[in-house]
Amino acid sequence: MKFPGLIIIPCSADSELALREAAKAGLIDYIPGERDFTIKGELTEAQGGALNKIKESVLARIETGTGVQEVLNHAVFNLLKYIAIFPAGATKLMDSKGRILPDCFLLPQGSTALDFAFFLHTDFGKNFVKAIDARTKMVVGKNHVLKNRDALEIVT
Repeated sequence: MKFPGLIIIPCSADSELALREAAKAGLIDYIPGERDFTIKGELTEAQGGALNKIKESVLARIETGTGVQEVLNHAVFNLLKYIAIFPAGATKLMDSKGRILPDCFLLPQGSTALDFAFFLHTDFGKNFVKAIDARTKMVVGKNHVLKNRDALEIVT
């Protein structure tokens, strides 16, 4: 190994951008971080060629799709030591548009339910009564240390 001790994650930001733009234009179905996409509409010869090149040269060779999401995940969760926390209702996990847990916030490891309340809004922190874990429906106090991917309802 030429670079012991270094973290090397193969990625192609150009490919990720091209796939996201094609998805935005309605040409393909693509979920960032996935290893494949589905063609939805009519493509020009150039568009088809470019997407095929991405599929063969990047997606088929990198285990984590374009690698961009893997780079971001590693930086945020491993290097910066953040955790992902979702604001949620204790009785429902969807917003008014039917999206499940559409919001996600990054907090430092060791953050508490009260830290999350203040992060959302100062009034939530100042008027904090309790939090409810949306998955277990258990009440947690202000000093409850949060874990990655917790979903909480803040009660004021």
